Amino acid sequence: MPAFQDYYPENVAHCYGCGRLNTDGHQIKTDWEGDETVTRFQPKPEHTAIPGFVYGGLLASLIDCHCTGTAAAAMYQAENRPLDSLPAFRFVTGSLHVDYLKPTPLGPVLEIRGRVKEIKGRKVIVEATVYAEGIATARGEVVAVQMPDSFAR
Repeated sequence: MPAFQDYYPENVAHCYGCGRLNTDGHQIKTDWEGDETVTRFQPKPEHTAIPGFVYGGLLASLIDCHCTGTAAAAMYQAENRPLDSLPAFRFVTGSLHVDYLKPTPLGPVLEIRGRVKEIKGRKVIVEATVYAEGIATARGEVVAVQMPDSFAR
């Protein structure tokens, strides 16, 4: 089954974190599991902060793109529209807050789980938690703002 990001129109599919057309980026893939969204990501050796641990900036990036993708999917869901319907919903980050709970080990696949807290007009607030081997290592909240049409031109 395609991920949320697989439905992004080509003109907005270049993001370093979630753009399928950015061959150097993370290319995260997010989907619904019940009322949560889930992304699984395998950090690479170059994502090291100190030997054996993931760089915190990567975790922030994963939370950021997971949450903006979740915001888009939630807006489609709220309007009872399929993910491939037009006009496309795309979101940018208005605010990103991350709390680092524990060092994140480099090696295991990371799981990012998100929940929509609120949809209000063109803003969606999403919270997400990063897990390594079932242990929460980072938690974040994103205020995602619907992308202005001028960005996609």
